[in-house]
Amino acid sequence: MHVLLIEDDPIVMIGAAQALRLANIETRQATSVEAALNQFANECPAVILSDVRLPGDDGFALLRRVRERDSELPVILMTGHGDIRMAVEAMHLGAYDFLEKPFSSERLADVTRRALEKRGLVLENRRLQALVAAQQGQGLIGQTPAMVEVRRRVAALAPTQVDVLLRGETGTGKEVVARAIHDASGRTGPFVAINCGALPESIFESEMFGHEAGAFTGATRKRVGKLEHARGGTVLLDEIESLPMSQQVKLLRVLQERVIERLGGNDPVRIDCRFIAAAKADLKALSDSGQFRHDLYYRLHVATIELPPLRERRDDIPLLLAHCLKLSADRYNTTPPTLTQEALSHWMAYEWHGNVRELRNVADRMCLGLEPAIDQTQAAPAKPDSLVTQIDAFEKRLLIQALIECEGNVSLSAERLQVPRKTLYDKIGRLHIDPTRFRL
Repeated sequence: MHVLLIEDDPIVMIGAAQALRLANIETRQATSVEAALNQFANECPAVILSDVRLPGDDGFALLRRVRERDSELPVILMTGHGDIRMAVEAMHLGAYDFLEKPFSSERLADVTRRALEKRGLVLENRRLQALVAAQQGQGLIGQTPAMVEVRRRVAALAPTQVDVLLRGETGTGKEVVARAIHDASGRTGPFVAINCGALPESIFESEMFGHEAGAFTGATRKRVGKLEHARGGTVLLDEIESLPMSQQVKLLRVLQERVIERLGGNDPVRIDCRFIAAAKADLKALSDSGQFRHDLYYRLHVATIELPPLRERRDDIPLLLAHCLKLSADRYNTTPPTLTQEALSHWMAYEWHGNVRELRNVADRMCLGLEPAIDQTQAAPAKPDSLVTQIDAFEKRLLIQALIECEGNVSLSAERLQVPRKTLYDKIGRLHIDPTRFRL
């Protein structure tokens, strides 16, 4: 990230360039608007620092033309002939700041450094949005190895039509994965989600298999059940671990035979649907303890996808936040807020007991302008982390921040952090950081 310095006075140019160089800020130089725009076309700067009075077009003309190309590129104007009117006009046109000569080297470096930080955040948000857009087709957002494996399994299993078991904590996105499998399967029927935990035992057969007219009091006409309604589609059996044993037996027969009988009827009805079961509990442990049928467990356990909790894929949090903020902004017709590095560090350190569902609620509150404060009693872990764990977490945040600012360039990050490059590579490997995630 470099600064494009535009100044026709050679003495001022040398002084400003030297001040920025001493502040470890890289510069490119131009003496006119035309020369600056030619450089801009070949290599986009992170910040433009321009004199107002220049040969040919002035700094205000430059500001207008730059904002036409990229309205979020910070432009700092400086002049030795300034007044309040000129400063107001500059800010009205969208200048990041306005410096009146003479100014100190410290003032110049401070303003420029803040502009670079702002540009870094803009570029990081754009990178996140681009990654979200690339993954939005499936709705499975994430670049960590666990999520890459989830997408690989979805792509591999979806066309096979095999029944699938999804395992993951509440809020990890089991229904999202089920819909992704359905969408990629080529099945033309509907996606039918059934919450087994909310289905009373007294109406289980009627809801699942349907009933004939007169099957019970109030059954005045035939009703097609959810499994028959899903013809040609996919059925999600959510919270399958909550099914009583008596219902598990009936479900096992359907899974094996693909045949149902409507309540009050005798004629078998063949169904054509794919089953995806979702569980937040360990079905193997429930099976071993006698709380879940062995035969049903092994029938479901042919193809399994494990969904990791959010705390085990923290590097996906910036990507997920960007995705959820965009969805929330579209839903509420608002502008998504820009994620600062402090906010990202805060949310990456948060425990997320509610997983992605909780993150989605946080995004809603942020887009609605509500304070996304966290109840500290809820946020604090039951048992404090060890000193080593806390140091690792702090070190990881520093490394991620440096990689974001250096666009994933490990050599530049090592220089910025003042550590040997090999040392930085060792730390990146130990903390499981992927530098390519931060490259534009």
